[in-house]
Amino acid sequence: MPELPEIASRARQMNAELPGKVICNVEVVQPKCLNLSVEEFKTAVCGSAIREVTYRGKWLFIHLNHGWLLLNLGMGGEILLLTRSSLPEKYRLIFDFEDSSCLAVNFWWFGYAHFVPEEQLSEHEMTHKLGPNALDLNVTELKRILAGKSGRLKSLLLDQSKIAGIGNAYIHDILFLARLHPQRPINSLSDEEIERLAEAIQLGLRPSLEKNGAFYELDLHGWRGSFTMEDILIGYKEGKPCPRCQTSIQKIKTGSTSSFICPVCQPLI
Repeated sequence: MPELPEIASRARQMNAELPGKVICNVEVVQPKCLNLSVEEFKTAVCGSAIREVTYRGKWLFIHLNHGWLLLNLGMGGEILLLTRSSLPEKYRLIFDFEDSSCLAVNFWWFGYAHFVPEEQLSEHEMTHKLGPNALDLNVTELKRILAGKSGRLKSLLLDQSKIAGIGNAYIHDILFLARLHPQRPINSLSDEEIERLAEAIQLGLRPSLEKNGAFYELDLHGWRGSFTMEDILIGYKEGKPCPRCQTSIQKIKTGSTSSFICPVCQPLI
């Protein structure tokens, strides 16, 4: 599943390549990904020029001159800029541009392509409740988010309504860098630990963003990201030595998900 580093890097690429392109047609293979009927969706976006591309959490915000095109890749997928002569084998949507290029969008599972009128963006149910982007957080904002909370730390960090963009791919290294156990009660964190966590969010996400995302995700031109397993500190490395103390990394159950931890560096206290 693409997370903040992948989505942010796609937004960066799209914002460099797409502004000024005019949508002239849309081919819809999977209508259930839309928030409108196929004809309504086509009418809304065709003839629109792309102004800017940004992101929030795991959503891409494509600002058109007549509203917003919102894309979410769900459990994974690709967004490729190419021509009709070089289409991938699988796609769910194609946005054709007047310059003969096109944007092919593929969802593995649970992807979305929504059109929202200019003045109704704040009313879009799936994006208006998103928390701030993880990389935009400072210590003060993080303390505000954590204040008064009584749950477990990992669950809150994965809650997109609290902090947008962190998922299971990067959460393990973030908590390791902060030296915090995923099941740590939020209300037990000290100011110093929250400061470490704020720094760890940056250190756990920025290296992947700088490498155009994870190796299993494709960028706008079909190239894989260069953040590989060698760059991961402890995530998905059960039995390997901790890079800090050499203790064996453990895989533990945390609610409905698994977590990878160093039991020495991340004690549950």
